[in-house]
Amino acid sequence: MATVTTFGEVMLRLKTPGFGRFVQTKELEATFGGGEANVAVSLAQLGHQSRWISVVPKNAIGDWALAELRKLGVDVSHVSRRGERLGIYFLEAGASQRPSQVVYDRARSSMSALKPGELDWATALAGAKWFHTTGITPALSDGSAAATLEGLAAAKRQGSTTSVDLNYRQKLWSSKRAGEVMAEVVRFTDVLVASEEDCEQVFGIKPRTPEPKSGTQVRERYLEVADQVLERFTGVWCIAFALRDSHSASKTGWSALLADRQGHAFSKSYEINVVDRVGAGDSFVAGLVHALLVGRDQRAAVEFAAAASALKHSFHGDANLATLDEIERLAAGDGSGRVQR
Repeated sequence: MATVTTFGEVMLRLKTPGFGRFVQTKELEATFGGGEANVAVSLAQLGHQSRWISVVPKNAIGDWALAELRKLGVDVSHVSRRGERLGIYFLEAGASQRPSQVVYDRARSSMSALKPGELDWATALAGAKWFHTTGITPALSDGSAAATLEGLAAAKRQGSTTSVDLNYRQKLWSSKRAGEVMAEVVRFTDVLVASEEDCEQVFGIKPRTPEPKSGTQVRERYLEVADQVLERFTGVWCIAFALRDSHSASKTGWSALLADRQGHAFSKSYEINVVDRVGAGDSFVAGLVHALLVGRDQRAAVEFAAAASALKHSFHGDANLATLDEIERLAAGDGSGRVQR
């Protein structure tokens, strides 16, 4: 299959066991995660040559992170080793009506210290059919923002299709700054992934249809946002949304939309009992990238991406470990969960 590259930060994830609170625990479960690294892992699971570009410190924690990604099939040979530290995030998983909590400890991370001109993009992108990054990476620092634009421009020059997940994080930057930077980023973007909230926070684009009083998502609202994004950003080929209908921390509705200037397609809807929702959006991106790379049409692509991300909710950790066959079965309508013998 095709070579795919992703660019962004990985962090050490420290989670309370089960659904315990921080104040209850004497131990934390350690894994690694980050938007672009999660996409790289998912694409490796789907059979692609998956290459992750980043910066991690040259110490034992950096070695550990790379070893874990390498175990999951990701090519980490283009990761630069320097800087002060690896970022950390602490996770307390919510349950029922209590939401999850995330606390970041990522100041002065190796990735945030990156400057433009420090990565060999020509070598890192050699042979790549696709390049993916998110709005998290340029939010880390001005240097990371400049490096993100540098990477996207290099990917376009060498013929890669590019995708960006807006992924607005208010703890990292303001809406105003995000809008300024991401408007430049989207100039180099072919496939944009977003949420209704991201589009409003970053670009001031919001649906015209009033928001429903219940948590149920109205499809027309997403189509209105998609049309406005495609009208404003003429270089974007298509835009995709994962449609979350969150009933509680433990139960969610899940579906997806893929739209371009010729039309749109919604996926079927899933009702999910959540094991771990972190990384579900990244698995949606990976499913979409895979489906488009192998030539699926709009409807088949959005069905595959929605099924991939629905299955991610059943795994602990950031990474989606669903196999291609499992995703294909669910996309085709087999959501019984029966034992496979």
